[in-house]
Amino acid sequence: MTVLTRRLFGALVIGAAALTAAPAFAQAGTPHLILTLEDGTVDIELLPALAPKHVARVIELTEAGAYDGVVFHRVIDGFMAQTGDVKFGKTGGAEFNLAQAGMGGSDLPDVEAEFNAESFQRGVLGAARSQDPNSFNSQFFITTDDASFLDGQYTVFGKVVSGMEAVDALEKGPQEQNGAVANPDKIVTAKIEYK
Repeated sequence: MTVLTRRLFGALVIGAAALTAAPAFAQAGTPHLILTLEDGTVDIELLPALAPKHVARVIELTEAGAYDGVVFHRVIDGFMAQTGDVKFGKTGGAEFNLAQAGMGGSDLPDVEAEFNAESFQRGVLGAARSQDPNSFNSQFFITTDDASFLDGQYTVFGKVVSGMEAVDALEKGPQEQNGAVANPDKIVTAKIEYK
């Protein structure tokens, strides 16, 4: 009986360790962030092999519905479109404040940088952050042109596979206001699909 109990306990410990070691994206296929925007759908292949912590965070927030209704608060023509402020940038949210959009994040702790060799070309998903490289929380940007000058300074964690025309159609902000958008478009819904 003791041998059987020890074996059963050992099997349970090994099984529990395997479950806790599995990342949030351990499902069949590659995770894709699907953004339904006002002008179309954007399909972004997430890259957990390059930045597993960033991908896990975006999956967690997406599955919680945190990105639904969040505005693209900063859009600079020929550069990028930034969104993801789930605190101040969520329309209909209690703390929505367009003047502060871009200054907030989620209640989760910040994520450390996962710099990689992927270059910021058109359609790349990057982690927005403050001056501290380890301050990614919920905000991200999609490059609309070559932005290779960001290489090695910001974390790449996804690539648009379809729908860049919807990103290109986003309302832009003036250069003199660093792209701050007065009447921003929003993410209508965000979901994760495995392909």
